[in-house]
Amino acid sequence: MPHPVLDAPISPLRQRLIDDMNMRRFSRETQRNYLRDIGRLATFLGRSPDTATADDLRRFQVWQQDDGVPVPTMNSIVSALRFF
Repeated sequence: MPHPVLDAPISPLRQRLIDDMNMRRFSRETQRNYLRDIGRLATFLGRSPDTATADDLRRFQVWQQDDGVPVPTMNSIVSALRFF
């Protein structure tokens, strides 16, 4: 029986991000967190995250802070954005 999430095609951008993280030997947890954080950015933007401007990134960080995201989590999100 096919699993819809596992059988869904991966975008070239997501695959490149995964490949880059594997090349840098990021742990599975770090990869999961970075993919989640970049996904949140995409949801916030309503478009592909690779189209984000510096102002978009700032607005995203302010939105996360206003939403009550703790400082350690914000630091992790910033790391994911920098890597991306």
